[in-house]
Amino acid sequence: MASRYALLPLRIFLGVTFIYAGLDKLTDPAFFADTGSGSIGEMMRGVRDGSAIPALVDLALNNPTGFGYAIAFGELAVGLGTLFGLFARLAALGGALISLSLWLTVSWQVNPYYLGNDLAYLMSWLPLLLAGAPVLSLDRLLAERRRIR
Repeated sequence: MASRYALLPLRIFLGVTFIYAGLDKLTDPAFFADTGSGSIGEMMRGVRDGSAIPALVDLALNNPTGFGYAIAFGELAVGLGTLFGLFARLAALGGALISLSLWLTVSWQVNPYYLGNDLAYLMSWLPLLLAGAPVLSLDRLLAERRRIR
């Protein structure tokens, strides 16, 4: 019985964390600025030369505000999908892609590598990507409704 619910704590943690991260960005007006303390633009310029893929940072620097909103709404969607188990595998894929992009850009220069949290988040998304949300989820509820029809 416990194995059925083994991924539930991970779903709750990642869901709440990504919802919080998205809301934190959306409620911080300094985050969406091109320049200035705490802005997405300054953060990206600060990590550009130490990232694994500087071209990815350059792409985001074309429109830091738009990129900031994309990340914030992406985190919010991933968090809600994960927490409620709605399109759970798609949400986990989104979370993994966000974590991968942050690892390759923001956390890449952290030494030793295991101190960068984005790699740990990336690895945390993989079980949910593989298993989805088989219990206590809207995906499960929708699957049962389809089966009844």
